[in-house]
Amino acid sequence: MDPIYRSVTSLDWITAIILLSLLILVIAKRLFSIRFTNFVILPFNSKYVFLYNKKDRLNHGFHLFLTVFQLLNLSLYLFWIVNIFNGPDRDLSPLSFLMILGLVLIFFLTKIILQLGNAVVFDNFRIISEFIFKKVSYLNYSGGVMLIANVIFTYIDPGALTVFYISFVLILLINIVGWVNIIKSRQKFILSYFFYFILYLCALEISPLVIIAHYLNA
Repeated sequence: MDPIYRSVTSLDWITAIILLSLLILVIAKRLFSIRFTNFVILPFNSKYVFLYNKKDRLNHGFHLFLTVFQLLNLSLYLFWIVNIFNGPDRDLSPLSFLMILGLVLIFFLTKIILQLGNAVVFDNFRIISEFIFKKVSYLNYSGGVMLIANVIFTYIDPGALTVFYISFVLILLINIVGWVNIIKSRQKFILSYFFYFILYLCALEISPLVIIAHYLNA
């Protein structure tokens, strides 16, 4: 009988990323326990974004920890989505993940720079930084959903479409709640710059989703 050779891909590097994500959460909770407690209930109570919407909101340690947590899990989540839709042509190499992480970082930083640039141009830095803080906070919260999905993809079922659909809907709902709260709190400002607001939504919020959807359906 001829031996059967199987190609086994090591997932140790994914385990390392997941453990790093958990470590970031633990450190954030340990260093900023009160903030963490308020953050946990963010979609149900917007106390966090109003209570900590201060001068140093964007560069506060807790916010930075959670943003790193979110970026890691978002990149890993996109990595698994790409592989799910690629079917048998999956690429589970760390290089593929690093490419996705790099693109996510570039896109994220570009958005922040453009938004802060608009703040300087229109002389409304305080409002724009508040807007960024609130939006990123909800995205950071959805990083928890991504983490759970990533754990399932990694250790239970790497091709679980049901998990993808459920997690995607939850992520979408969390961020919709965030957008609703942002719009409600700054209605006058948004109406004053309504054209630019719509332009921003189309260019930096909706178009990336369209591009991703097109790529997955290709």
